[in-house]
Amino acid sequence: MRGDIFASGTVLACALAWCSSAFALNPELAISQYAHTSWTIRDGFSKSTITSIAQTPDGYLWLGTELGLLRFDGVRALPWQPPSGQQLPSNNVRSLLVARDGATWIGTDEGLVRWKDGKLTRHELFAGRYVGDLVEDREGSIWATTHFNSRWTLCEIRPARAECHGDDGGAGAGAIRVYEDRTGHLWVGTVGRGNGLWRWKPGARKFYPMPQQANGIQGLSEDGDGALLISLAGGIGRFVDGKTAIAYPFPTSSRQLEYPQQLRDRDGGVWLGSAAGGGLLHFHAGMVDAFAASDGLSADRVYTLFEDREGNIWVATANGLDRFRDVAVATYAAKQGLSNAGVASVLASPDGSIWTGTNDRLNRWTHGRATTYPEPAAIGGIQSIFQDSLGRVWVSTIRETGYLENGRFVSIMALGSGQIRSIVEDGDGNVWIANQDFGLLRVSTRSGDIDHSSWADLKHNVAASAMTANRSLSGVWLGFPQGGVIHFSGGQVRASYGIAEGLGNGTVRGLRLDHDGTVWAATDGGLSRLKDGRVATLTSKNGLPCDAAQWIIDDDAGGVWVAMRCGLARIPQAEIDAWSAAVQKDSTAAPSVTVTVFESDDGFRVSPNASYYGSPVAKSSDGKLWFVGEATLRVVDPRRLPVNSLPPPVHIEQVIADRRPYDLAVGELQLPALTRDLQIDYTALSFVAPEKNRFRIRLDGHDRDWQDVGNRRQAFYNDLTPGSYRFRVMASNNSGVWNEVGAVVDFSIAPAYYQTTWFLALSASTVLALVWGAHRLRLRIVERHQAEITALNESLMKAQEQERTRIAGELHDGVIQQISALSLVLGTAKRQPEADAKKTIADVQRKLIEVGTEVRQLSHGLHPPILQEAGLPQALHAYCEEFRRTSGIPVSCEADDDARDLSRGTALALFRILQEALGNAAKHAHATRITVRLTRSADTVSLDVSDDGAGFAPSRLGTSGGLGLIMMRERATQLNGTFDFESAPGRGTIIRVVIPFR
Repeated sequence: MRGDIFASGTVLACALAWCSSAFALNPELAISQYAHTSWTIRDGFSKSTITSIAQTPDGYLWLGTELGLLRFDGVRALPWQPPSGQQLPSNNVRSLLVARDGATWIGTDEGLVRWKDGKLTRHELFAGRYVGDLVEDREGSIWATTHFNSRWTLCEIRPARAECHGDDGGAGAGAIRVYEDRTGHLWVGTVGRGNGLWRWKPGARKFYPMPQQANGIQGLSEDGDGALLISLAGGIGRFVDGKTAIAYPFPTSSRQLEYPQQLRDRDGGVWLGSAAGGGLLHFHAGMVDAFAASDGLSADRVYTLFEDREGNIWVATANGLDRFRDVAVATYAAKQGLSNAGVASVLASPDGSIWTGTNDRLNRWTHGRATTYPEPAAIGGIQSIFQDSLGRVWVSTIRETGYLENGRFVSIMALGSGQIRSIVEDGDGNVWIANQDFGLLRVSTRSGDIDHSSWADLKHNVAASAMTANRSLSGVWLGFPQGGVIHFSGGQVRASYGIAEGLGNGTVRGLRLDHDGTVWAATDGGLSRLKDGRVATLTSKNGLPCDAAQWIIDDDAGGVWVAMRCGLARIPQAEIDAWSAAVQKDSTAAPSVTVTVFESDDGFRVSPNASYYGSPVAKSSDGKLWFVGEATLRVVDPRRLPVNSLPPPVHIEQVIADRRPYDLAVGELQLPALTRDLQIDYTALSFVAPEKNRFRIRLDGHDRDWQDVGNRRQAFYNDLTPGSYRFRVMASNNSGVWNEVGAVVDFSIAPAYYQTTWFLALSASTVLALVWGAHRLRLRIVERHQAEITALNESLMKAQEQERTRIAGELHDGVIQQISALSLVLGTAKRQPEADAKKTIADVQRKLIEVGTEVRQLSHGLHPPILQEAGLPQALHAYCEEFRRTSGIPVSCEADDDARDLSRGTALALFRILQEALGNAAKHAHATRITVRLTRSADTVSLDVSDDGAGFAPSRLGTSGGLGLIMMRERATQLNGTFDFESAPGRGTIIRVVIPFR
């Protein structure tokens, strides 16, 4: 947070100057008609009573309390602490003054200090003194009223010296209030025995005694003529030429109270506050009104009054803080003189008066005063009111309908029941009355004849919800709750429009007929225009804030007003004309219009599904628009719309990185490496409607464009890389006026060691070296693998060659020799007798079958089908079983099923080793029992073959009958495996082969 919190912000000079604002209070309104907001101690706004208010040049409001200072931006009130090593004389702040040089003077119950440029300066003259009032005169001197040793005195601070007056009981004794008027006269109000008023300067000091006041002469201001206004018992006294007379008496209920707090606002209204529990009084436009806790004030005891640069009035009370501001739409109720706050209809008369139908009586508002008419007796309330071309005011109630003429009510019909929805007059002098139950009535103003048409005659089964007519055109236009608009004239429906023709859907809530025959229908589906048989509807797609419209009226300032569920919309007449011309030319055109919307915080309120009597809106002769809103009377003056022309000062309040706040006064912030969570708090100081302030933010170095963040006052970032950044924020006030200069803060995030350039360069070099090394290693592995593949291929070729040699030997030693022997036998058979030859041929045939069987066995042994189909475990079981059957030697065979996934080449090699081992056990060892075991571990496969045969001495390996063992070893070696055996004469043989699992 900034060390100098009173420092000037980065905003335009005009925004910071105490210049006038177009957004000021309407002096015609009472306090209750202004927008009012409270912040209370009970709700946690502050911890103690607020005793003083000031606004510094940067735009903040400063609130002095009994427990210290608060800085307020309209949303948050934050406690202020002086810099380390500095402190206030006391935390009980009693007065505040912002001088023209930007310094802030802080008066406490123990002394006075001056705060400027981050430094607190104490004035020893005030040590231990209670500082009550602070004023700067036009010469730059600071005047203070102080209390010390049971005395009030007046003290003056000049650049060269400071002195107090009245400690000796002379001039200045009892000084309790100081005020400088517009002509430069300094006035001092006193308390005690010397109760009165000093004219301190210019010229010789002069004292004017005043009526005794318990709290002395405190409330001082001046009127528009420059006369001094003084709060006295019973009223406001006007001081002229040394004489005082009560010019503005208090209300009867307030005449026993004193109102020492006085403020004259920039529009001439005078505000008074009572610390004794009298609440607020407001003198304006020749009237006075009161506002107390019963009306919504935070408390009845008022301690100080303040007007900020935007024209808001601030009231500090015993329980909190209140703000009053102007509104676009004012409300008139019983406090303003109406007989009842429940208003159902409104009528503007050409003589400038406003007629209202309330829940009990007919009221007439003229020159700020309301007159209540006893007739007609309004049981159930006044319904519709209307003034005809003869000046008669028509009035309907639930019992009867008639008109006022010369102050007397003339009843023309007693309907007994039914609501009179609307009364209008057409160009033929006919008054039309829409009765919910009986239908449409036509009353001739010339003859008094009454005609009746049922709603069925108008081709509708429900009563009309809206009706309008024009005194230059015949007939009436009616709208209905189920949708649809008709023109009824001469006893016939002349035209009818509905959704199919383009009319807005839903209930027709309001109708207006222009002099050129254009009909405007306010419907739930938009604002529809009917002209020359064509219908076009203006909706939210064209710029309206929503679709549901309730009524329409034009003003005298070039605008068209449309009441909608979501607000009161004002559209420039030129925009309406352009839209009308476009849709008249092309029914598919959809041009947009510019709309200004007034919402609930601007004073506009209507019932979402309102069903009105007569016309719900009227324009008075002074151009004001009066309308019914939530059963109350409301008014908007199009020529005096409150516009806040001051762009708001914008401030960046604090930067928090990883939960640590940083001092913004040091210039560019240096944030540490690896900053993850960054929070930036900012604000805009417009107090009219802070909730309507809008913000745009941009982080240069991160964002490509401005971001519209609405009214959010914080920005969060968690993905920022090391580097330099500039955060910028701009804001608008409630009227959409932008401060585009805004505020900025520069910061940088340091890189971690591994984010530095040298580390990145080193890392890149290391990565390149690793990649090169990996590439070279890969080449070596590929080369080695290629060599292994070559060796394996050579080994496979050698094994294939050995297999061919073995098969050739088997064929030569067995099959070929048998076939040669059989051919000799067949030669012998040629020479034998027939009987012997047949027997020989039969033997040859049998021998050939045996030779075929032997050849098939050799073929199956070369590529056993079961090995390819079922895998090595099943092939081992099958071969062991076949070997047992053909050799007669028992074989115990165990094979781990997990070895089934062994590669085909490896499985075939192990199968050959098994064949060789079993063959050796049968042919050479003459075994009587053989055991075979195939097992698999995580990365190896083992084959064990043991027998109980004759065995042999390992030293004789290769000398006789040992070629089979050598071939088994070569097969195992070709598979990168191991081959081991154990044998001894008479003790059998154990063969073990272990190869890597592939």
